[in-house]
Amino acid sequence: MSEIEWVWVDPGSTYVGSDNRALLSGGPQPRHESRIGYRFQISREMVSRELADKEIEEGHSMLASESEWQLALERGAITGQNGNIEELADRIRGSYWGKICDGRPWVEEDWTVLACRGWFNGKPKSVFINVNSPSPASVRLVRRENDPSPLAPRLPISQPNRKSLVIEEIAISLALGIIPSFTWAYFNASPGYINEGWLNLILGGLFIGIFSSIFWRPRQKTWWAEGSTMVPRR
Repeated sequence: MSEIEWVWVDPGSTYVGSDNRALLSGGPQPRHESRIGYRFQISREMVSRELADKEIEEGHSMLASESEWQLALERGAITGQNGNIEELADRIRGSYWGKICDGRPWVEEDWTVLACRGWFNGKPKSVFINVNSPSPASVRLVRRENDPSPLAPRLPISQPNRKSLVIEEIAISLALGIIPSFTWAYFNASPGYINEGWLNLILGGLFIGIFSSIFWRPRQKTWWAEGSTMVPRR
């Protein structure tokens, strides 16, 4: 008799990924919709790796994807224990660009982090564990009623509008760093300092602008599924 309590989750739509581009508080991008068109069973509680390995080896179960986990959470189908981290199936190199958004795991070549979820103060939080770090002792399993559809929406292979991001970074450096530096020098520095130290002012302003990315950047658009296409929206 199985030691795992299974719960059914009906098809639905959910969102994973982050629209927060700050290096300190953001996560893999972009935030995007995942439309799951199949029913699946998910383990109500986290499963020990020993039991999970047995289930997977026998072909009964597999690791849950981030999208399946998130949909199950929103449906109230899963629970966790404070302080525990559970491993999911997704393997990410740094972003979700190119991901098929139908619920299946996103496994990139040369991946660098495991997608996991941790439970802290009764609330789940996204956790990404480096490939060279020990894996969590617990996992979350699913049993899918059907395979994902071969016709599914997919994010662009690479981030679009990179030129606009470069322009944005230049504007942020000007507004937060370079212009304030010259303004301060104009009112407070000794005569002739701007003519002699303009390069230092520019470099200092650029540093401030780049440093600010640790704490803040404008939110990125969320990508929605429209038929078999993913489109960006605010």
